[in-house]
Amino acid sequence: MKKLLCIGWVWPEPNSSAAGYNILSLLKTFNQQDWQITFASSAQTTPLMADLQKLGYCCQSIELNSSSFDDFVQELDPQIVIFDRFMIEEQYGWRVLQQCPQALRILNTEDLQFLRQARHTWVKQHGQVANNLEDLDLNTDLAKREIASIYRCDLSLIISLFEFNLLKEHFKIAPSLLHLMPFQLTANTSQAFEYDQRQHFITVGNFRHAPNWDAVLWLKQAIWPAIRQQLPKAELHIYGSYTPPKATQLNCIKTGFLIKGWANDVHQVMKKAKVCLAPLKFGAGLKGKIADAMLNQTPVVTTSIGAEGMFDSNNAPGFIENDTNAFVARAIELFADKSTWLTKSEKCLSLIQQHYQPETISKSLIEKVELVRHQLNAHRQENFIGQMLNHHTMQSTKYMAQWIEAKNRINT
Repeated sequence: MKKLLCIGWVWPEPNSSAAGYNILSLLKTFNQQDWQITFASSAQTTPLMADLQKLGYCCQSIELNSSSFDDFVQELDPQIVIFDRFMIEEQYGWRVLQQCPQALRILNTEDLQFLRQARHTWVKQHGQVANNLEDLDLNTDLAKREIASIYRCDLSLIISLFEFNLLKEHFKIAPSLLHLMPFQLTANTSQAFEYDQRQHFITVGNFRHAPNWDAVLWLKQAIWPAIRQQLPKAELHIYGSYTPPKATQLNCIKTGFLIKGWANDVHQVMKKAKVCLAPLKFGAGLKGKIADAMLNQTPVVTTSIGAEGMFDSNNAPGFIENDTNAFVARAIELFADKSTWLTKSEKCLSLIQQHYQPETISKSLIEKVELVRHQLNAHRQENFIGQMLNHHTMQSTKYMAQWIEAKNRINT
């Protein structure tokens, strides 16, 4: 039996984050190829996490900075190990290499965190959409950690073509170490609502995610008052998991700015909405809220950050605007003009069919994984930087973990 171990930063929550949905799609791809899957994490369980055992996967709680993981992974002896985010590779990568040297090590980046951080820094300083790479400081300490993790692994999954090209062109990472793997989406056209059956605006996002909270504030302070002035009966329904008090305090029935909180089924609320608003000033990767809108043929108004890696102005299932006034004008146009709405709604399906078909994406991944697995030694020989970073003199995270473990043992 072929065995795969996935080590998660958190337990997957597919209904509250795009990352949770994405990791389950990844595991499903391998499950369909008859891989026995074990998901392990040191994080606390949550009420919103997926029932992995119901999906047929084994679950294992593990510890940070503990040699108990060495015994666990050695006994499991997986042929593939997936690290979900680079921080997990830092913690467990050296242990996997030590105990299972021939296991294929895959980094699932979800998105490039150093890119999101650099854009966040820009927005804090300038208050505008962080659109131009030339304006950003990309060579940060976080970038060095994340890029090092990519080199240490045999293969890294990149969700966005924009980020794939950034790694290849700016950081000169060999394409053989990278694999483009976007969302896997399947639209349910039979349940789509027509224009006249829909009402109001919608936005969706985990409130713990900084770009989402920033977007809610932009909506509250500038975008929504301008829309409401021209559409006095319209409402904006804001859904998201982990709603904090600072968000519920923004709820205002009088102005139609409604904090709805957790949605048990995002598709049920998305398909009833007329327009999705995603005013993101910073971020990285692909945007789950926009994917959900596309799946339900709900046109979207977003920024260049929101559209990045998903579509451009020529094939957008809505509009791309970074300026507040232009954003407002496009939102009103989509809401009030049925002809424009229908044109943009139709583009949702064409985009999904062209770029996000599960069969095509899964086939490409399995082919790449099998190719690397069957020539693993040669593949690693070509990655000298990876060999260097895996050399014992470079493994500061390993010795830090061992120091913490020894310290914990003395204190107990």
